[in-house]
Amino acid sequence: MSNSHAPSPADFLKGFLQPWHVAVGNPEKAQQAVLHRLLQIYAQTGYGQQHGASQIETLDDYRRAFPAAIYDDYKPLIERVMAGEVDLLLSEEPIGWAITRGTTKGESKFIPMTPTDLRMRINAGRAMMNYVVTTGRYDLFQGVNLNLNFPSVVGTVQVGDRELEYGYSSGIYTKFVSAQTPIRSAPTQEEIDALGGGKTQSDWDARFELAYQKCKDENVSLVGGVAPTAVEFGRYLHRTHRVYPKDLWQTQIMTLGSVPGINTTYVASLTALYGRAAIREIYGATEGMFGQQRDERRAWVPNYDLFFFEVETRSGLKMLHEMRPNETGNLVVSTPILPRYQIGDRILALQPPYFRCIGRDVWWTPLR
Repeated sequence: MSNSHAPSPADFLKGFLQPWHVAVGNPEKAQQAVLHRLLQIYAQTGYGQQHGASQIETLDDYRRAFPAAIYDDYKPLIERVMAGEVDLLLSEEPIGWAITRGTTKGESKFIPMTPTDLRMRINAGRAMMNYVVTTGRYDLFQGVNLNLNFPSVVGTVQVGDRELEYGYSSGIYTKFVSAQTPIRSAPTQEEIDALGGGKTQSDWDARFELAYQKCKDENVSLVGGVAPTAVEFGRYLHRTHRVYPKDLWQTQIMTLGSVPGINTTYVASLTALYGRAAIREIYGATEGMFGQQRDERRAWVPNYDLFFFEVETRSGLKMLHEMRPNETGNLVVSTPILPRYQIGDRILALQPPYFRCIGRDVWWTPLR
């Protein structure tokens, strides 16, 4: 049977990116559609029914019905979900439990991950795909992605009479969706998980050595993961093997997240270690992938077609796309799991549609 009607790689990538570009072009319309879709999801949950999700018609209705909430507000509900009351917050069964790295007051947060949630997380690949489309560097797909993500299984937690596995969202994301992306990751997430979920320096040295052995003879065209981890891996290579990543590979692009300042604070170290690879920031958290860098401008662009974004500013509550250049505020994001969630990030608006995360809204929170 002929494959003459199969889309070309360029057409496939453009089709994948189109919803993002369309939403960025008309964020107000996109956000209205997202709110409508999320309310349909919330109406299937106990929490949503308690707040009358099916009767909400306007943004003002939504804000009145669902108060903005921090993790501590949701924590009792999440614990009940873990104990078996899935439909209290979720419209589908969770396929993983993610934890934060404890950057807020030193305590890890537990967040359920659902099939819908993971499908949305695939869109973190928009940064890499937009780079390929705009530069024409389709040879990127002939290489591998250096996988420096955290383990998807760290341990177990006893909830009621059940023992549940949990891990880091980046690892769970890679484990479940790498098969749906057009580039191979090495080492595989299963190989990383097999080393265990420890956090000591020796645990990380073991992961770094695994990455080196699996990739030293590969064409590493992409590096993905957490920015500080990428820096530490480069330093490990020089300390242990007397080489830098740039001595082994001609990496085209690095798609990195997890901390503010990737294009400012970290760029000098990344360039010194990896050479002049393009750097693209991913703005996300355990709760979701909210935006990614679109071009050479050192800022990220929101996923207006996936999540609902509000922001608390000095002049009051407004939509993210309504912020003025140089205005700052605290982000409130609605995901398929958490309505009006105060994620704790402080956002700086640049010229539309560009933003930066400049830190946490609690001054004593360590950023790393």
